[in-house]
Amino acid sequence: MKRNRFFLYAISFFQGMVFYSSVATLYRRQAGLTIGEIMLIESLFLAAALLLELPWGMAADRIGYRRTIIFCGLLYALSKVIFWRAWTFAGFLAERLLLAVVVSGLSGVSESMLYLSSPEGRSQTVFGIYEGMKTAGLLAATMIYAWFIGDNYRMAGFLTVISYGIAAALGLGLAEVKECGEKRTEGELHSAVESHSAGSSFTEMIREFRDALGSRSFLLLAVSFAVFREVGQIVTVFFNQLQYVRAGLSVSAISLIYMFMILSGLTGVLSAPMAKRLKPLPMGILLFAVCGFSCMVLAVTANPLLSVTGVFLVHICDSLMIPLKNRMENEAVTADNRATVLSAAALIEDLTAIAMDWLMGKIAGVCLGAALFLLGALSAVGLVLYVRSQKN
Repeated sequence: MKRNRFFLYAISFFQGMVFYSSVATLYRRQAGLTIGEIMLIESLFLAAALLLELPWGMAADRIGYRRTIIFCGLLYALSKVIFWRAWTFAGFLAERLLLAVVVSGLSGVSESMLYLSSPEGRSQTVFGIYEGMKTAGLLAATMIYAWFIGDNYRMAGFLTVISYGIAAALGLGLAEVKECGEKRTEGELHSAVESHSAGSSFTEMIREFRDALGSRSFLLLAVSFAVFREVGQIVTVFFNQLQYVRAGLSVSAISLIYMFMILSGLTGVLSAPMAKRLKPLPMGILLFAVCGFSCMVLAVTANPLLSVTGVFLVHICDSLMIPLKNRMENEAVTADNRATVLSAAALIEDLTAIAMDWLMGKIAGVCLGAALFLLGALSAVGLVLYVRSQKN
């Protein structure tokens, strides 16, 4: 379904336009929040998202992916309004709790619709373009912020409300899809533009969710991807600036590096050609290995060039892995209730994030190098799990 792909690409672009992304912490600090309060809000957000994963997955399979995306898109825009107007701990907490509803609601749903709207054998390419559009939106917003907004954080918040409002409106252009069998052609996909099947009972959904967690290959695959994604998140979002300061880089240099790091995220569109050339298993092994090695290098160096290169390699590996992850997890689903089953993978990812964020935060507070070394070791563990998942 070209129509669905077009609208989902557009939604991804506008939801990528978070104008305050480079100053999100400063935005909250300006409103009077402490770092401790910011981290507490983040922990409550992750806990809420964790609790809502399964209920939302089941609801999405009952009411359909289109309705879920439209509803969550509206809540997403509302959360940005709250963030824009928030000046207290309670205001920012309300924004993150509402965001937890959105994130758990969309978890696996947009990917499922993209997968079911993709021509046969093209899903990884579609996922790569989808992630690339999100990166392009973030890059555009960051450049606009740097050139025109400056220190006006609230203006950045208002512009983000506008972009998310546009994304919410675009959701109305989507057409519902349902399963069309294991392999799909464009003709079959056009015949699938009808209401999503909602005949499954809650008992059947719970059974499919339990079966997914009980499947050794699915569980190993989900855990390996969860570890990889969290290593990428911690290095490129939380530890990168600490590493740059450790390397003696100035604030202006760090800002410039941030722009180029966003641009490097566009490499995700190369994921499908890379998988076609190397095959999924070798490609995954290579990405795990490069990511882990980069973390090890970052752990033992304070050299500016090696620090920037290491962070960029982790980000590029993460960008290349996301489309492969979405493809492999969707291909692993054989049950009727796709969003419910993918909620199992999202649940694992949330649990992994909570555990690794807490652990790495504790270790990095004492020694950043030790935390980065452990991330490299965890990448090696993820690599082993990934290989074993493909041999079951």
